[in-house]
Amino acid sequence: MLQVAAVFHVLVSVALLTLILMHSGRDAGLGGMGFTPASQGGTHIVERNLTRLTVVVATVFFLNTILLYRMLA
Repeated sequence: MLQVAAVFHVLVSVALLTLILMHSGRDAGLGGMGFTPASQGGTHIVERNLTRLTVVVATVFFLNTILLYRMLA
């Protein structure tokens, strides 16, 4: 079970990192490479959904961190 939680933690951390970089401005991070919703003609709804998804993934990351701590302690 510990190995599954550890692999899941790595996958969630990569997803969280990607989502955070997508929030960067037009000239920074992945935003400068054309991966922001605004560069695809997106509206405020897309940006709001990106923020919501980031909060959900951050919450999953936090809960999984606590789970891993409890397993190791």
